[in-house]
Amino acid sequence: MSGLDKNHPIVKSARAAIAMKHSDESLSFIPDERIANKVFLIRGIKVMLDQDLAKLYGVETRTLNQAVNRNSDRFPEDFMFRLSKKELDNWRSQIVMSNPTAKMGLRRSPYAFAEQGVAMLSSVLRSKRAIQVNIQIIRIFIKFREIMASNVAMRRKIEKMDNQIQSIYKLLGHLLTEEEKPKRRIGFRTDDIG
Repeated sequence: MSGLDKNHPIVKSARAAIAMKHSDESLSFIPDERIANKVFLIRGIKVMLDQDLAKLYGVETRTLNQAVNRNSDRFPEDFMFRLSKKELDNWRSQIVMSNPTAKMGLRRSPYAFAEQGVAMLSSVLRSKRAIQVNIQIIRIFIKFREIMASNVAMRRKIEKMDNQIQSIYKLLGHLLTEEEKPKRRIGFRTDDIG
């Protein structure tokens, strides 16, 4: 059988191209719902936790945290913060657990990354996967903002309509409670003759 050896440079480059194509496909397919379910509201800010981001990026949590700690000047308090004990307990209570005393593998309170912190992570984690996942996460944060903005506009319209309805009710109430004045009878009255 004539053919190329599996160690031949052409075969190696073809395998690498196939592997690259498959890795690109797997990078682009993280369901938006999976990412959206990892967004929490803490301190009034939509954040993602370090362990969830690490899973999405395909790295260990400690690796992500080491990269962040090496570049701490890129992550001010409004980009990233550690959860307080109270916030950690609240977050744990939101997750259904069979053992409420379990530490869930946490030695320290996790980092919470705001949208800007997630964007900054792409400059710290330079892998192709990190960049693509970051783009997808940022798009989800943008969708959240759009939903919030449309909800605000909808709420304003409802409040305006509610005010109009209340003024109609007031007017109807005023019309219904107005004392009826005795009406003068029309025509000949016998009590006027006298």
